Amino acid sequence: MSTFATDPRRSMSHGADRRLLPLLAGLASIPAGMAMALALYRYPPAPAIAVGAGAGLVCLLALTLANLHAAVALGVVLLGVVAFEPAPSDAVFFAVIAVSAVTGRLHLRAAPGPAIGILVVLGALNVISAMQVADPQRAALFFSITMYLAIFALWLPSYVVSRPRAQLILRAYVVAAVTSAVIGVAALLALIPGAELFTESSRARALFQDPNVFGPFLIPALLMVLEEIPHPRLLRSGTVAKAVLSAILAVGVLFSYSRGAWLNLAVGLAVMVGVLALRRGGARQALAFVAVASCAAAVVVAIVIATGAGGFLAERARPQTYDTQRFSGQRAGLQPAEEYPLGAGPGQFESIAGISAHSTYARVVGEQGFLGLAALIAFLGYTLLAAIRNAAAGRSTFGIGSAALLGAWCGMLANSAVIDTLHWRHLWLVAGLIWAGAALSWRRSSS
Repeated sequence: MSTFATDPRRSMSHGADRRLLPLLAGLASIPAGMAMALALYRYPPAPAIAVGAGAGLVCLLALTLANLHAAVALGVVLLGVVAFEPAPSDAVFFAVIAVSAVTGRLHLRAAPGPAIGILVVLGALNVISAMQVADPQRAALFFSITMYLAIFALWLPSYVVSRPRAQLILRAYVVAAVTSAVIGVAALLALIPGAELFTESSRARALFQDPNVFGPFLIPALLMVLEEIPHPRLLRSGTVAKAVLSAILAVGVLFSYSRGAWLNLAVGLAVMVGVLALRRGGARQALAFVAVASCAAAVVVAIVIATGAGGFLAERARPQTYDTQRFSGQRAGLQPAEEYPLGAGPGQFESIAGISAHSTYARVVGEQGFLGLAALIAFLGYTLLAAIRNAAAGRSTFGIGSAALLGAWCGMLANSAVIDTLHWRHLWLVAGLIWAGAALSWRRSSS
């Protein structure tokens, strides 16, 4: 019998799984049920829509039961479709996680214990702060999505336990990102019909609600493809093909005209190049990486010149008139934390500040108070520490580069200061992949 099966620490952790699963499921399912009941009561769907939705759920469940990996690939590809919440990928992964739990393939012991504890605390603070919300339906829906994403991130380490599964995740994510970039840029250049559906104010957004989410969604995929150039592991295409994919993704980030995305990419690239340079033989690899990145940048510059987008690009790079309004909105979101120690409740920031939250940190402190902010910082900081350890040890997540994951996480931490990233699906995806890489360390030591 294997060490994994007989290790008493595993048995104790398995018991903890059984105790924590009902808690996490309850935290997510109760508000989700409340939100669904209120939504159906206020906005009853047409019979045809209800029948179609039911048939779709049945087909989705049948696919998940027949081929779990195909359902996972579908869910990752659909991460590029977030025009509304809940998003299509949420339904897919809800089915995947439910089937995994019922069939005994969901093991929280694969996720790091500190992350589980921090997220349980953050969930509890959400529940407590929701006792006095002004909009219960909004609070229930917002909180249920947050808890679903937390469970999704905790599920990932139990799924990504081999190179083929990591390869499936990476390839599906690259497909989603490249497809989104092509749609967004083509729509911006009026090369496809219905272009107005995929753009906003002369900015590409593809199938996202906001260009400020579309651009950052492409960045982790871009960094992963770039790290595959000096260290080919999971993508079989050659260097030229990877350079072309990198250029497409970089053009998508540029044409989102999101300054937060540009900052995100700059931080991610700087961190990744630094990590690669510090490794053994890293100077040569870093130079090769910079050479490929320079070629991709030259392609981007050529496209900007050819499309005449330089003027708008320069305009977007300058401070905008609404920046003052954004920062005042962030300050307004701090008022509930001063009046109520545990904040105003999940999803209430907009009704308080009168503007969308343009900072994850401001949203959490306004909605869950300073204790919530401390829990958020603990979650982000613990994941950052795990990513640093993975990168320092040269430990990939079954082939997904640790330098790219660290760069992506650092970029999103910077991005979170100027935009609300709490419900970014790819943020929780990257967190789960980092934890899956960290799990390799204690699995090897226990063996």
